[in-house]
Amino acid sequence: MSYLPCVEVKPKIPVDAAVIWLHGLGADGHDFEAIVPELHLPDSAAIRFIFPHAPSMPVTINNGMVMPAWYDILDMSIEKKLDEDQLLSSSKKIDALIDREIERGIDSSRIVIAGFSQGGAVGYQTALTYPEPLAGLLAMSTYFATCESIVPSQKNKTLPIQIYHGTMDPVVPEPLGKHAYEALIEKGYSTNYQTYPMQHAVCTEEIMDISRWLQKILL
Repeated sequence: MSYLPCVEVKPKIPVDAAVIWLHGLGADGHDFEAIVPELHLPDSAAIRFIFPHAPSMPVTINNGMVMPAWYDILDMSIEKKLDEDQLLSSSKKIDALIDREIERGIDSSRIVIAGFSQGGAVGYQTALTYPEPLAGLLAMSTYFATCESIVPSQKNKTLPIQIYHGTMDPVVPEPLGKHAYEALIEKGYSTNYQTYPMQHAVCTEEIMDISRWLQKILL
């Protein structure tokens, strides 16, 4: 089986949970690696953090420049104008990473999917369609690109979903995050939505909130 290359940050104790964290457009798996110590998780947190690298491909909105991307974005109306087949292909690659964690001894209900921006769009598709129950979905500064086409898994109908978004985001405007929240509520998911006075980024307050959420879900 061929897997996406990944950066891994492991605890000092035997692992019993995993967070698979997807970066945004043009970044790579190292982008959020440094956030792990900033979470200040307790020593009892036996969580393996996995940061996959997206494949490189031409991106239309960036004049066809080749860069790490989970899918091509065709124009700036990013919620609709994208290559959905590529998004679904990326989601399947994340499914394979979840399967690998299960093979390594982690129960599916101890696996969190997290994603920022483009990675969050893949995260929505992956977590909501995975055929076994997961621990949670963390969606940061992102949008629900496959909202209209997704066929959800019944095993994750009670999945805890946490959405964070910046109110001054010029890349993924905050109404797209709110739209995702409203769509999930309408579909019956347990979803929490929180904003921060920031642009397309992650702030210190958000990192602390992520830490509390992960501890609530996994500890």
